[in-house]
Amino acid sequence: MGEKKGFFKRLVDGLTKTRDNIAAGIDAVFSGFSKIDDEFYEEIEEILVMGDLGVKAVSSIIENLKARVKEEHIKDPAACRELLVNSIKDQMALGEAAYQFEQERSVVLVIGVNGVGKTTTVGKLAGKLKDQGKKVVIAAADTFRAAAGDQLAEWADRAGVEMIGGQEGADPASVVYDAAAAARARNADVLLCDTAGRLHNKKNLMEELKKIDRILEREYSQAYRETLVVLDATTGQNALNQAKQFSEVSDITGIVLTKMDGTAKGGIAVAIQSELGIPVKYIGVGESIDDLQKFDSEQFVNALFHKQEEEIE
Repeated sequence: MGEKKGFFKRLVDGLTKTRDNIAAGIDAVFSGFSKIDDEFYEEIEEILVMGDLGVKAVSSIIENLKARVKEEHIKDPAACRELLVNSIKDQMALGEAAYQFEQERSVVLVIGVNGVGKTTTVGKLAGKLKDQGKKVVIAAADTFRAAAGDQLAEWADRAGVEMIGGQEGADPASVVYDAAAAARARNADVLLCDTAGRLHNKKNLMEELKKIDRILEREYSQAYRETLVVLDATTGQNALNQAKQFSEVSDITGIVLTKMDGTAKGGIAVAIQSELGIPVKYIGVGESIDDLQKFDSEQFVNALFHKQEEEIE
């Protein structure tokens, strides 16, 4: 429990800027309005949109809020706060199957542009899965970036898992081919592939991913497929655009949001999920291996709106 609790505290601290950006404005509206009218809703809507929650998500949240206010005959704006918080939670709930890949023999492709913390995410994920008692093989298939292989080798070493590939300039598809063979031979639970994400050249990226796809279909067809896109939360709307573009080139099953600490744009987690219908599955709030955690929407929204969980102690 300690790790989870510690993580909530870090999440609360990490979301300080986002919270100042959103919750403070919302509270001002709740205390500044004496009745619930169109203007009241418009103010809330504006604050949420400015907070990077995304237009689509905010529309649903406001619709949901209006319906509940009507249903429960609420007259006092202050009484809406809890409803609003719950409405945001509803918007973000993950399906039950979100982490199915952990239960089965699986291959997890991790894609993302350079600089978002993709390689680090692969390393942390390997460590987490290993801690769960899983046998993990890493494929270093981002052969484009010079230091990616070395960086990943360090993580693999730290996690005590086997890494295949890592030579700069090698063909990513052949690295995946070798890694699939290794995963089969070692009877691995999870094959984690660090792949490149060069969005400025979408056509090449698409070809590369298709090639990797074909190899996995052929060489490792028994494995459950998971494709995670790593995005940098500090880039806000830009992260959402990247997610959109990646979903055009690949069948994405989940999002990893890194650098949630110290950004005022943490609301982007809500936007991505709503706009794309792809769940945020992991978030990172720091450098150490414990700083990558499964995304818990309940916990996230609490950290965004309620500080008291920690303050009571």
